[in-house]
Amino acid sequence: MFIIVKWKRFQVFAILGLILTFLIGCNTPYPNLKTKEIEFWTIQLQPQFTNYFNRLIADFEADNPGLSVRWVDVPWSEMESKIESAILTETLPDVVNLNSSFAHLLTEPNAWLNLDTILSDSVKNEYLSNLWQASQINGKSFAIPWYCRTNITIYNSELFKQAEVDQPPTNYTELAKVAKQIKERTDKYAFFVSFSPQGGNEVLESFPKMGVKLIDVDGKAAFNTPVGKEVFKYWVDLYREGLLPEEVLTQGIQAGEDLYQAGEIAMVFSGTELIEAISENTPEIGKVSLPTSQITGKSNKNSLVLMNFAISSNTKLPDKALKFALFITNHQNQMAFAQETNVLPSTIKTLENSYFQNIPDDASSQDQARVISASQIFDAEVLLPSVKNLDKLKEIIYQNLQVTILGEKTIEQAIADAASEWNKL
Repeated sequence: MFIIVKWKRFQVFAILGLILTFLIGCNTPYPNLKTKEIEFWTIQLQPQFTNYFNRLIADFEADNPGLSVRWVDVPWSEMESKIESAILTETLPDVVNLNSSFAHLLTEPNAWLNLDTILSDSVKNEYLSNLWQASQINGKSFAIPWYCRTNITIYNSELFKQAEVDQPPTNYTELAKVAKQIKERTDKYAFFVSFSPQGGNEVLESFPKMGVKLIDVDGKAAFNTPVGKEVFKYWVDLYREGLLPEEVLTQGIQAGEDLYQAGEIAMVFSGTELIEAISENTPEIGKVSLPTSQITGKSNKNSLVLMNFAISSNTKLPDKALKFALFITNHQNQMAFAQETNVLPSTIKTLENSYFQNIPDDASSQDQARVISASQIFDAEVLLPSVKNLDKLKEIIYQNLQVTILGEKTIEQAIADAASEWNKL
């Protein structure tokens, strides 16, 4: 009898244990579902856009149960070296934000997923063809275009009026003529460019704009040509004729922006965001500042800075990583990001929005700048070559321009030395 009672008690406890286990299991959502993580790197977007990306990631995770996104924002100065290190150690994150300055990293095709093998033409055709091509290496697609920027010219209409200049210049030939007229009639400088290696890319981009190829297919210098010498001569002559401020030899682009806001130069070359900053910093200059198209040359090429997304070839979640990259770059999210950041989108549908197409009657100079910038995107290019030592190329050319300006070398010697120094790399 004792044995029977004890056995029945055991059965009761066993049944209660099974029921308790079942109840606990019912209160645990997705008990068999293991969360998978996408690692995602961007370039210096925190803290300004932290809220935007937190919302974006939350929306994606809500639509994709079982997936999480770990966002890592890397400072600009560290991004290139971190990616190079990750390529060598095969530890690339699933989705990586690249800049056109880092385009040479895509020449490591084994590091990146070839998107041509998994993307249909209909998806590719949602993006501007020139931007998609800018994300290709040797005809293969290794990145998805995200957002971009085309520089504009901002000019002081009051100084133009004083100098009796009717129209802002559109090319380098007109720029030199306007520079001379403004200097003679107002004793002000027309514009500022930097010959400092730490300065901007305006002078370097002037080579392809004026029809000079910087690097050949073998990576050797291609600028030591008669046309290349003409570009050297163009900048040397402008300085020696007193048409450029002395600071161009030592100061970066910030000096040019400061001179413009002080009313000391008549034009500044920058992105659309600067015109708003000018209005806030110096309202009296902002009131007379107007936007126009960027300066180009005989090639009629407009320069472009592009951000895109590449996917690691070692990702364990290729489909999910691609889905996330396409989610960030879809029409709706690009429209929202463009309005928040004052950049240009890469999708055709987004650019067709009136926000980028129409200048209203009561338009501000910022509205005008945005539409002008957007109008340039369709035939714009990343003009600088996809080479690892691009900053070194700029340094070599700029330093040889400096010594020529100061009379320490002839133009012929300077451009030959620059080509020789680059080829030794």
